[in-house]
Amino acid sequence: MDVTRLLLLPGRGPGAARRAAPPDPGRVLRQDALLAAAMLAVDLCLALTVRADGRQPTLFGWALLVAAHVPVVWRRRSPGLALLGVAACVGPYHAMNFNHTAPALVSLAALFTVALTGRPLRSVLVGAGVIGLMLSVKFSQGMAEGVQALRVSGWIVAVILLGVYARVHVQYVESVIERAERAERTREEEARRRVAEERLRVARDLHDLLAHSITLVGVQTSVAAHVLNADPGRLDRAAVAKALDDIADTCRSARGELRATLEVLRSSPDESRGPLPGVEGIPELAEAARTSGATVFCDLDAAELPPAVGAAAYRIVQEALTNAVRHAGPGLTVRVALRVRPGAVEVSVRDDGSGPPAPPSAAPGFGLVGMRERARSVGGVLDAGPGRPGASP
Repeated sequence: MDVTRLLLLPGRGPGAARRAAPPDPGRVLRQDALLAAAMLAVDLCLALTVRADGRQPTLFGWALLVAAHVPVVWRRRSPGLALLGVAACVGPYHAMNFNHTAPALVSLAALFTVALTGRPLRSVLVGAGVIGLMLSVKFSQGMAEGVQALRVSGWIVAVILLGVYARVHVQYVESVIERAERAERTREEEARRRVAEERLRVARDLHDLLAHSITLVGVQTSVAAHVLNADPGRLDRAAVAKALDDIADTCRSARGELRATLEVLRSSPDESRGPLPGVEGIPELAEAARTSGATVFCDLDAAELPPAVGAAAYRIVQEALTNAVRHAGPGLTVRVALRVRPGAVEVSVRDDGSGPPAPPSAAPGFGLVGMRERARSVGGVLDAGPGRPGASP
């Protein structure tokens, strides 16, 4: 005797931007080299045109001015070292009282890079150090030089604040892009999950439908063949006709369910799937099993269930009856019971058959797997296996 018990617990079941590739280091180096060359051209023009701010650079001064632009080529790879390199060239340049306006652009660019790529605290400390060193040197040269240095300090503070703001803005944009990417990944994963669930659902429906219909047709065909071969001289035409009518009815029912399944596959996700099969269809399953020679008793509570729970119960009963008709042997008696309890639904299918065991080489089927998946989809559990020998169904 095989026993299938299902406990359903409604309400407890499971209910294109891409991150850019890292920049090419060679390309970054070329871009910064072009920027350094452009700033050098601008600073050379300032040194040649501005006359009232320090003396004209000598050959050594021109060399220092040109050398101050070289570290800018590596400003994004090593911002701190680039700033130190610029300071090592600009410091002696200013100490010799060469044109003070000329190296301003490259100096501010190095400070801006430090503020853009480093933490705000580091940027503030670097800016304070630069301003403090400059003011101490200038005020030691005289009050007028110190006042001039105070005006330059305003530019340094403005550049550092601009770099910090740009850093915060870049981080904000990156966070927005990351959230958008995460949302897209979530949508894609949800879409893939839905596709997998739909494929699994269709596979279960086709398995339950075809296995049930083919089993009934096979049994009914065997009945017709037995009637034809039992006594050819006294042919029971009524029995043969009934068997053939049962086969035709089973084929029509299978064709209707197959058409409904195919319509679901052809419909768009927004279209309605139509009503799901429910527990009200269990008596029809029992009647179909009776045409195969089984005796089926149904004891069903007349209660309205959620559509998903009712569909799961219907398909599990369908597969259980199919297994019973296929494996339990002749003279089969099956009892189907459905009980509705507070917060749960219990379905049981018991038979008194004792069919032969499956050969060891037989490939495992998908019936029990599909039944368990259906039970889990609505928060239930399935218990299937042989019953106690000699026990009533």
